[in-house]
Amino acid sequence: MTAVTVPAPARRLSPLAGLSHTFTLAWRSLVQIKHNPLELADLSIQPVMFVLLFTYVFGGAISGSPGEYLTFALPGIIVQNAFFATMTTGFGLNHDLTKGVFDRLRSLPIARWAPLAGRILADTVKQAWSVSLLIAVGAILGFRLQNGVLGLIGALALLLAFSLAAAWVSVLVGVLVSEPDKVQVFGFMVIFPLTFTSNAFVPTETMPGWLQAWVEVNPVTVLADALRGLLVSGPVLAPVVQSVIWGVAIAAVFAPLAVRALRRRV
Repeated sequence: MTAVTVPAPARRLSPLAGLSHTFTLAWRSLVQIKHNPLELADLSIQPVMFVLLFTYVFGGAISGSPGEYLTFALPGIIVQNAFFATMTTGFGLNHDLTKGVFDRLRSLPIARWAPLAGRILADTVKQAWSVSLLIAVGAILGFRLQNGVLGLIGALALLLAFSLAAAWVSVLVGVLVSEPDKVQVFGFMVIFPLTFTSNAFVPTETMPGWLQAWVEVNPVTVLADALRGLLVSGPVLAPVVQSVIWGVAIAAVFAPLAVRALRRRV
């Protein structure tokens, strides 16, 4: 007689249980920092170095003084750092996939989406830390918030929401590549040109005319302008709306692709 294997019934968990699992796994990712402090150092030392180098090396040449340049460039540096920080999601996910950690987590009686959601949530917390650090360093160097606490809260909310959307690009790359280091290679090949062909560091009008057309629609430019308007001064509504449109478009394209690729791999 041939034995018949009956598949186990699918787990049915409430949304609250899934959220609890997500927070638990997010905490797991954050606790790992004390065992690998360099992970947080990447989100702390590098952006602070960018602020110091750009302010005191290029500030006088571009804006006439380091203080004036800091007012212009700090929002752009924050945006650049946010884009690079999204790559940590793909890096960590690929590490969990290649080391079998992701499979072990999914074998537990937890929500199937909790491991990925926990990873993204933890990286969002790291993003918040990095942004707070940059603003604190900027304040020490002379950067001043001209729109008060509400402007700061709005800027943080917009940046974190955009980072959540952009993280899906990192998730897709992390699923497709075979090694974690290749996620970083992708970041340098794509994010570096994207940020430096924007107005994150220099005004658009100083660039060649053929490049300005791209700079004006570059998502880094749009988000940097939104943060300048919220933190310092300038237009707010138009760049914020454009940033939201960019974020929704990125998530709409890359989230389904990332989820599909992840299902195929696991």
